Amino acid sequence: MRFTLEALAQRFGLELFGDARSVIEGVCALNPGLPGHLSFCAESRFLVQAKSTLAPALVAAERIPGYSGNLLLARNPLLAFARISALFDDAYDFVPGIDETAVVAGDVALSPTVHIGPHAVVEAGVQLGEGCFLGPGCILRKGAILGAGCRLEANVYVGPRCRLGARVHVLPGAVIGGRGFGNVPGEKGWEEIPQLGVVRIGDDVEVGANTTIDRGALADTVIESGVRLDNLIQVAHNCVIGRDTAIAACTGLAGSSRIGARCMIGGAVVVGGHLTIGDGVTVLGRSGVTKSLSGPGVYGGFPAVPVKEWHYQVARVRRLNVLEDRLSVLEKSRVPGAGDDKNGA
Repeated sequence: MRFTLEALAQRFGLELFGDARSVIEGVCALNPGLPGHLSFCAESRFLVQAKSTLAPALVAAERIPGYSGNLLLARNPLLAFARISALFDDAYDFVPGIDETAVVAGDVALSPTVHIGPHAVVEAGVQLGEGCFLGPGCILRKGAILGAGCRLEANVYVGPRCRLGARVHVLPGAVIGGRGFGNVPGEKGWEEIPQLGVVRIGDDVEVGANTTIDRGALADTVIESGVRLDNLIQVAHNCVIGRDTAIAACTGLAGSSRIGARCMIGGAVVVGGHLTIGDGVTVLGRSGVTKSLSGPGVYGGFPAVPVKEWHYQVARVRRLNVLEDRLSVLEKSRVPGAGDDKNGA
């Protein structure tokens, strides 16, 4: 793919300074840069690198003093650069068709725009929207529904009757609609509580590699539109995650927890069951949520508290060694017997 700077500026609504006819054939890192490629400079600390880059053009927020190359100015340079980068990304290109090793139930109606890869399994009653891609080893259980443009990379499992909206992207090894962890002790040990709900996922959601989303027990587990789930996340049965929330890797949500819209949950966070996190909440990495958090706000620590309070707690803990040393000095400086009672205590 090749684009002139003028074409990119018009396509993405950017302000152009420089040679409109300059041709861009790819994107690159700022340092050292590549001839014929586009890079970006989003922060002032990279200005020195910007002046020496080999890239003939940059996406930036404003004019760069001392820089003589071409510029595309954007209010959000990183977002503009991401959108331009997508023009050069061919990783998602595919040829429609069904691999001869795939197993597809006879009642499944397939559009000619669908791709089903090697050793994939599509059970009875499954519905696939236009332009869906099923990579090698994917399994769609009976009655599952995928909206238009869904992409399941490889070895993805989608449970019975689970529903994915349009343009859902699922990375390798993810499990959507596995059995929720519902058990009850009986006379001879644990007995399974049937998990009769499903998983419902909205549009434009990304599910990371080896992330697991359990189906609901009675009601459904719900992932609303625009959510971004990183790798190795556990979403237990009956959880609800609100629109445009992003959750980083290794986080675990216990059953029936509810996460609001536009939240940001850091890596390795644990959220207790039946708790609610309000809209616009940020939880810092490695925190433990043990009670509901109203939003918006930033929380951290274990248990998670408002970030200012957490910083205060950390500062006090770090002073403990100093306080212990001071106390030891005071104890050694005491006059023997001073302050003792008459019994010598």
